[in-house]
Amino acid sequence: MRFESTESYVATQDLTLAVNAAVTLGRPLLVKGEPGTGKTELAKQVAKSLGRDLIEWNVKSTTRAQQGLYEYDAVSRLRDSQLGDPKVNDVTNYIRKGKLWQAFEEGAKSVLLIDEIDKADIEFPNDLLQELDKMEFHVYETGETIRAVDRPVVIITSNNEKELPDAFLRRCFFHFISFPDADTLAKIVGVHHPGIKQDLLKEALSRFFALRDVPGLKKKPSTSEMLDWLKLLLAEDLSAEDLRKDGKDTLPRMHGALLKNEQDVHLFERLAFMARRDR
Repeated sequence: MRFESTESYVATQDLTLAVNAAVTLGRPLLVKGEPGTGKTELAKQVAKSLGRDLIEWNVKSTTRAQQGLYEYDAVSRLRDSQLGDPKVNDVTNYIRKGKLWQAFEEGAKSVLLIDEIDKADIEFPNDLLQELDKMEFHVYETGETIRAVDRPVVIITSNNEKELPDAFLRRCFFHFISFPDADTLAKIVGVHHPGIKQDLLKEALSRFFALRDVPGLKKKPSTSEMLDWLKLLLAEDLSAEDLRKDGKDTLPRMHGALLKNEQDVHLFERLAFMARRDR
């Protein structure tokens, strides 16, 4: 099976090529792009399109690579030994399987998402090099080797908060999700809001891209924020004419869905004031 766009996800041709190339090569797919461009959603849709189970590993600043393999609960075993619990004789009772272990067991039936890998310590990717490359690891407490008979599809996302090591990058197939153009974004909107009026969509897209083009924005609004904004416009039953009445030099209605910090709001207000003054 090959990945294609789904009913609920619009994938560009270069993105579908990247996914299928990574699957063919048996390499992890490293996906970068602006926050809100659908990197996490991609993994969900790949699993859906290929008919596989999705295993999600959401990385945090405190996440360690070992947690993805397994964790040995020595404290619980010590407590149980003090209580005379007979299960202490079997160490496997205290081994907790990590997300990689689960994915290796399921093999070709799974898609493993390692989400926002750049949030973790810089050594985190290096600590997973061999496991992701060979698709196996050793469990020291039991002496067994956990090996994936068939490779799961591995999708790794990054928001570019940290540079990833070259040795790690060499083992991945890389794809950068560019921000969608107006036509692609219109198709994405059509998936989420199929009944939207075309004149409202056209005007909303014009306002949205004009806002993204404001020089000096600290955080440009993303695809997901555009969808939230349109949902609010539709909930308020606003029309294209309502947006036009606001004018290009005023903050758009429901702008809290698009601008997420006070610096950007103040910047837009200053630039809009200057534009009106210079007329």
